Amino acid sequence: MQTQLPPRLHPRPFLKWAGGKGQLIQQYIAHFPAQFSTYYEPFLGGGAVFFHLLPPRSRLMDINPELVNVYCCVRDQVEALIDCLKVHRDRHCADYYYQIRAQADGSPIERAARLIYLNKTCFNGLYRENSKGQFNVPIGRYANPTICDSELLYATSLALRSSRIQLSPFESVLDDAHSSQDFVYLDPPYHPISATSKFTAYNRYAFTQDDQIRLHDVFVKLARRGVNVMLSNSDCLFIRDLYQDFTIHTIVASRAINSNAEKRGKITEVLVTSY
Repeated sequence: MQTQLPPRLHPRPFLKWAGGKGQLIQQYIAHFPAQFSTYYEPFLGGGAVFFHLLPPRSRLMDINPELVNVYCCVRDQVEALIDCLKVHRDRHCADYYYQIRAQADGSPIERAARLIYLNKTCFNGLYRENSKGQFNVPIGRYANPTICDSELLYATSLALRSSRIQLSPFESVLDDAHSSQDFVYLDPPYHPISATSKFTAYNRYAFTQDDQIRLHDVFVKLARRGVNVMLSNSDCLFIRDLYQDFTIHTIVASRAINSNAEKRGKITEVLVTSY
């Protein structure tokens, strides 16, 4: 089912993204469906699961226009993107960083290179927008950040060639996923696990409790069609109650992003499957 590439060219996420699943893939492997033809990921983010599976056909979606744009540019115009990133690499310094951060327009390639450059050089590699959709993370303290990884970008471009990438809400997965030959992986912003952890988005679009319920309804509709559905979320009573009719697996994760270093560490999450 997976496309075989030489080990040195095996693609992996080219962006660091909040909630990225790279460290959890080994725990997920046992829970992937044994067989499927088309892969769907409505909350694309860093795409760690996609790059692990390398499905022959896929539909990748997100509501963040800048994220969707960068994936399309990596897929369709990787050489032009690399050339633009080399300019950022050669000019990188604090003043240049804030100059680029202040920009809000440009061609698709310029916007894609800007996002990758900021992602590689900002504090903690954290993509975050304010309510106006403006990137607002300060510069990170990196001695020699890898701003342009040409080999990785070529590999990910190849992996994305057969993917349909689009800007759309998660409900749109219902338009195409209809059978047991489809696999849908849902990785939404996690539900807060306490009254003091109400942060549910790293961009202008917050994900509320009502959105979690809407997502559950989509999960149920897909499951009733026989679609293989898998969902990641917080290990909390609300989520466990919401998906009590399905199989719930416990995953051990590391909390990597927290302003208080003492609060970083092991935490459990849930992985829900319809099969």
